[in-house]
Amino acid sequence: MTSWLLPLLLPLLLSGPPAVWPAPPTCYSRMLGLSREITGDFQSLQATEPSEPCVKYLPRLYLDIHNYCVLAKLRDFVAWPQCWKVAQVDALKDKVRKLYTIMNSFCRRDLVFLSDDCTALEYPIPGTTILPDRQG
Repeated sequence: MTSWLLPLLLPLLLSGPPAVWPAPPTCYSRMLGLSREITGDFQSLQATEPSEPCVKYLPRLYLDIHNYCVLAKLRDFVAWPQCWKVAQVDALKDKVRKLYTIMNSFCRRDLVFLSDDCTALEYPIPGTTILPDRQG
């Protein structure tokens, strides 16, 4: 190293690491983020593509990565034979395929399924629903 470069680098080396190192995404955070992105993209597609009749017949795509049935739902969506000409649907299927691969291969050991209620993926309970109090 040249002698003129050392005085320039010395303050950087002595100042220590940056205050915040971005944490790499974990398998869980990657799955959760991608599932939310897919759900949002699906809802957006349903709202913006009324000219394509096949879009309204796509299988519902509400994803809960804690529900064991989500794996079958992802497989079914990717295998859906209609809408193969719609670019937005193809892009969505690519994301779904990516999530399935992450869940089924890379992050399989990190998954904890809390439910296997397939109906819950067809008719999700809105986040604002308040469950009744069972005391009384």
